[in-house]
Amino acid sequence: MLFKDIIGQQQVKQRLIQSVKENRIAHAQLFLGPEGSGNLALAIAYAQYINCANVAELDSCGVCSSCSKYQKLIHPDLHFVFPVATTKSITKDPVSDDFISQWRKLLLQSPYFNLLQWYESIDIENKQGNISKNESQEIIRKLNLKTYEADYKVMIIWMPERMNNVAANKLLKMLEEPPQKTVFLLVTENAGMMLQTILSRTQLIKIQKINADEMFSHLKEHTSYSEQQLRDAVHLADGNYVKAMEVLKSDEDNSFNLDRFVSLMRLCWTKDVLGLMQWCESMNGIGRERQKNFLSYTLRMIRENFVMNCQVPQLALLTQKESDFSSKFFPFINQNNVYQMVEEVNKAQYHIEANGSDKIIFLDMSLKLIKLIKK
Repeated sequence: MLFKDIIGQQQVKQRLIQSVKENRIAHAQLFLGPEGSGNLALAIAYAQYINCANVAELDSCGVCSSCSKYQKLIHPDLHFVFPVATTKSITKDPVSDDFISQWRKLLLQSPYFNLLQWYESIDIENKQGNISKNESQEIIRKLNLKTYEADYKVMIIWMPERMNNVAANKLLKMLEEPPQKTVFLLVTENAGMMLQTILSRTQLIKIQKINADEMFSHLKEHTSYSEQQLRDAVHLADGNYVKAMEVLKSDEDNSFNLDRFVSLMRLCWTKDVLGLMQWCESMNGIGRERQKNFLSYTLRMIRENFVMNCQVPQLALLTQKESDFSSKFFPFINQNNVYQMVEEVNKAQYHIEANGSDKIIFLDMSLKLIKLIKK
């Protein structure tokens, strides 16, 4: 991973590079940044720069033996820890090494991904991953080994907030008395869920959301979407590259949801009960997942239109098409009805997830929206 491959974050890159040049490499560093900011990518690029045999002024050389192995994520002195759980094939005491091939594959596709995408890639179904005491024993074992070929052993721990207490306390001991020439890079999105004693022993590297212009330039160079699609995605992403890619890939679903939302609101406003019954019939055959997706979309549109009604349209995260509709619709989402509308949509979402009759659920929600939209 090279610094030049990471979107924006120039100040952080310069700070990391300077720490190596001045030989001020802290043994434990916390890369704190929101989802989609590139904090994991920065940690890997930093680790590669630390061990590069021929560092350039602003980046690793990318061609030495160490860089070549780092680029493939197979360097023997680079170790990863991340949340895992049991699967159909790994039924007992899973650790990160059991999933290292899936981890490398996902990272090499793109270092920008979230926890849900990671869980989907290892197929842990509905379980919640964590970093267990078995993992902490593996960390101790690996870091007590001598380095194979690099100056530094690097341990990158992704989502350390997912550690259980036993693992966190064992890590604390390692941070207090680290093996020589060892660097811990903890990559987190939520430092508030970590032990304060761990936080106090790490050097904070704070990473901001990606600048909108830099994200737009990157997407324009690396994708084939239209400029309007890119501007909509960047606006909705609010500095989150993972979100931007999700928006671009789900453009078809977004158009479908907007059309259905517009139809629903117009039918509710005109009190067209027969039209609403036909609308509910049309929602019947699209499948549970798309129904839940539509209801989530409805909640977002209610929220954004309420924001517009509060006279802060610059905070509304809407595409151009959504904005065109909302410019006339937003007065109907106000403090007299917004909370009740959200409650009714949330109820519908809950009942759909509980496998209730979708036609009855959507009709019940629609009839209640008829009353609320007039408030």
